[in-house]
Amino acid sequence: MTFSDAEKAAIQAIVSKACGHENVLGGEALERLFLSFPQTKTYFSHFNLSHGSADVQNHGGKVLGALVEAGKHLDDLEGCLSKLSDLHAYNLRVDPGNFKLLSHSIQVTFAAHFGAEFDATTQAAVDKFLAVVSNVLTSKYR
Repeated sequence: MTFSDAEKAAIQAIVSKACGHENVLGGEALERLFLSFPQTKTYFSHFNLSHGSADVQNHGGKVLGALVEAGKHLDDLEGCLSKLSDLHAYNLRVDPGNFKLLSHSIQVTFAAHFGAEFDATTQAAVDKFLAVVSNVLTSKYR
């Protein structure tokens, strides 16, 4: 799937705003995920899942950091995310449906933090971006 120039600009603008705040925003997105969809906690039984925990902040930072990096490679997401795709397919075996749930939590977090800058056009571009990222991460499950 390709992105239009306007979509690329919108995605890159939001991920650049997230850059430097990965742990805070990513941790918040994970907390939203765990609160809204408690079944997703099963993959993190070894984490302290309490509010503001270092485990949640650090893992959220990794997730958002990967998205920030992917935002720099919109024309080659498969190449950029290849190692993460392998990790999820062969080691972690995360339920592919959880990527949609996490994508939703990330978008809610962006909307809460970026307000008017996360308008309908930007949200649509980010939604498409997260869907493509999810597809890449689960592509090797098949």
